[in-house]
Amino acid sequence: MIRENQKLLNQLNMLTDGAATFAAMLLSYWLRFDVLSGDRTLSFGHYVWLGAGAALLMLIVFAVAGLYGSFRIRRFHVEAGRVAALNMLVALVVMASVYLLHFSDTSRLTIVFFYVVSTMLLIGKRACLRLLLRHYRAMGYNQKRVLLVGAGENAEAYMEKVAADRNFGFDVIGYIANSESGIKLPYLGGYSQLEDALQRTKPDEVVAALPAEDGNWMAQIIQTCEKDGTKLSVVPFYIKYISSNPQIDSANGLALINLRRIPLDNLGNAFMKRATDILASLLLIILTSPLMLIAAIGVKLSSPGPIIFKQERVGKGKKTFYMYKFRSMKTNSSENTGWSKNEDDRKTWFGSLIRKCSIDELPQFFNVLKGDMSLIGPRPELPFFVDRFKEEIPRYMVKHQVRPGITGWAQVNGLRGDTSIKKRIEYDLYYIENWTLAFDLRILFMTAFCMFNKEKIQRRPVKRH
Repeated sequence: MIRENQKLLNQLNMLTDGAATFAAMLLSYWLRFDVLSGDRTLSFGHYVWLGAGAALLMLIVFAVAGLYGSFRIRRFHVEAGRVAALNMLVALVVMASVYLLHFSDTSRLTIVFFYVVSTMLLIGKRACLRLLLRHYRAMGYNQKRVLLVGAGENAEAYMEKVAADRNFGFDVIGYIANSESGIKLPYLGGYSQLEDALQRTKPDEVVAALPAEDGNWMAQIIQTCEKDGTKLSVVPFYIKYISSNPQIDSANGLALINLRRIPLDNLGNAFMKRATDILASLLLIILTSPLMLIAAIGVKLSSPGPIIFKQERVGKGKKTFYMYKFRSMKTNSSENTGWSKNEDDRKTWFGSLIRKCSIDELPQFFNVLKGDMSLIGPRPELPFFVDRFKEEIPRYMVKHQVRPGITGWAQVNGLRGDTSIKKRIEYDLYYIENWTLAFDLRILFMTAFCMFNKEKIQRRPVKRH
């Protein structure tokens, strides 16, 4: 049933996209020539044909880009970003076409309106569709029946992820393993009984999450699923070492899994981020200079010692640098090994004030300008803790492949100070592996809202970008 529903949903998605794009051109014509009272150099019929052509082009582009497959596990913000980018391509092609076909009297402002209106309609329609599906899935409809193969850590992790987001609409009907485990699902037999289980349960998909010791069964599981014609997805036993967005490379036809796909390894991405950091840090230094002057005076008057607190931290490429802050504590002997806590008797009264408002971190704009840090990124750690955590936490050192930041995805989700380092790294790695400028902008906005009560923020479940 799910296959027929998915086919119908894909067709409906295409039909409504085409209608929305065509309507966007007509609405843009109305905005340009009726609302703004422009001169009509070409007839309404010209824009009708232009809208029909744009709708056809959009359907082709979106279909080639894979936007008409199942979006059950595709994040909405990812799909919305692709829609906006691909629709820009459609608008540019439409603009170029009217000149190549010598329709130079076509209103360029109408094409601009067309891009804005069509993008809003296409994204808005997808948001409504997801809300509708969420409602029906909550009622038990449009569920994808999944048979889980395997038991142990990876199988339990899969169940945890599925349970955490019911919007996926996955109904795990049972599991196959060589012995029963603590998984709260019907036990359907051993690996050798998979073929019989497929015949009895008729799942829409099989998810294989075998532990390493059962890896010799994988070939038989693949063959059984292919023989039955059932879709198979695999959770590798080494999944905890794979990024959330791995890249598949090819060596003369041989598939290679790149475990560490980091967008900022791309020179273009790295240049954009660094240019943004330089311009933003210069602007912020100028804007906050009066506040920094007041903070400097307050620190000097509140307790004896230096105004600027310099502390060695580990940055990009595992290189150490000195991070600057306004001193918020009395000088002490544990400043290079002590763990920051929400309640700390080492704070001065003025230090507590500037820390609540994050004013103590303003000198780090100079770290950003120097290139030691970025505005957004994982928080840099003391060498003492880096040496300790790299032995305890898998993939901990991956965070040092990018510049550390003043704020980051972990910080805006409440993971700062005396909080779980493992959970913090989970957030940091997600940021590193899914970086975009839009993601940075989102974190900046979130920082602005929580910076004045950061010590009251409670830890929340991991959120995906």
